[in-house]
Amino acid sequence: MILVHVTTVPQTLGFFRGQIAYMKERGFEVHAVSSPGEWLQLVAAREDIPVHDIDMPRSITPLTDLMALSKLYQLFCYLKPDIVHAHTPKGGLLGVLAARLARVPIVIYGMHGLPFVTASGFKRKLLCWSETISCRLADRVNAVSFSIRQRAAASGFCQETKIHVLGSGSVNGVDALGRFNPKRFPPNKRAEIRHSCQIPPDALVLGYVGRIVRDKGIVELEAAWQLLRPQFPHLHLTLVGSIEPQDPVPAPVLERLKSDPRVHFLGWVNDPAPTYAVMDILVLPTYREGFPISPLEAAAMQVPVVATQVDGCVEAIVDGVTGLLVPPGDSQALAEALQRLILNPELRRHLGQAGRHRVLGEFEPERLAELVFQDYVVMLQSKKS
Repeated sequence: MILVHVTTVPQTLGFFRGQIAYMKERGFEVHAVSSPGEWLQLVAAREDIPVHDIDMPRSITPLTDLMALSKLYQLFCYLKPDIVHAHTPKGGLLGVLAARLARVPIVIYGMHGLPFVTASGFKRKLLCWSETISCRLADRVNAVSFSIRQRAAASGFCQETKIHVLGSGSVNGVDALGRFNPKRFPPNKRAEIRHSCQIPPDALVLGYVGRIVRDKGIVELEAAWQLLRPQFPHLHLTLVGSIEPQDPVPAPVLERLKSDPRVHFLGWVNDPAPTYAVMDILVLPTYREGFPISPLEAAAMQVPVVATQVDGCVEAIVDGVTGLLVPPGDSQALAEALQRLILNPELRRHLGQAGRHRVLGEFEPERLAELVFQDYVVMLQSKKS
């Protein structure tokens, strides 16, 4: 049985770490399709699977998108896959369209988020149209969270009964026993990592993990940082992720952060677990999400989270139990929630422990992989009957 994953950018394929091997062990021949680059080759080597590079920029590029659609169609006609699982808005639309044209038996759209929420004008209409086409042409829509499922149905993209959420949601859960296990990082190891990041051993560290773009609330994070910085001389901020030109952070905001000796840009990292080991609090002031993975990874590492009360985040964080939620776009509320945790180490410890307990109980990767596998099996059997 041939299974093909389609994503816009190869970094997204990292979400399926372990799940691909799980499918291979159960008889699937797994292929991956994404935009070309070093990351795609890293996925090929790590997962030991064939990969196919087709340029699919995140932005709207009509000619490039038509070429990508044609190449995907030709690839599917050649591979004759049993299942195409296409993810994210661009990869989802092109993957679903090409799979339908190539008469692939089972077509699944993986709904990882809804960008239209923060878009306006023509772009918003185009994104809504894209979601509608992807949802209606797919045999199945797998949403990463219940809040995304509800919003997609309320927006009329397709019937709610067609949109499924597996387990408690997320793409692949979190490996809290292995990669994101705080026992991997005893105090001496944490001290070494802090030293390598030029962070003082006695600093209290706020951390952000994700793409450094405006939609992730970096403007509000910088404003909250400016409120907190004078009050807490031992406070430091780490930013883990790549600065992206699409949806850019305003230049003055970025410059103030870059020029601050207590702000540390660590760039994109393949394994974020060591970066959580240096953090005391994770902050995610995002405007929109599908189901953010960084709060689960942080929780697995017993790091409490302050995030915004938006789709996805309301399921990744239990307010008052594993972290604190604040209104999006409100830097004052963000600063107050962070200050509450900065001043209360016992609350940080309590939230961190509760977060790890929840991840271990609800987001085990093997459990989610088995749910995906059973989903595939049911659909394959229904086609045969």
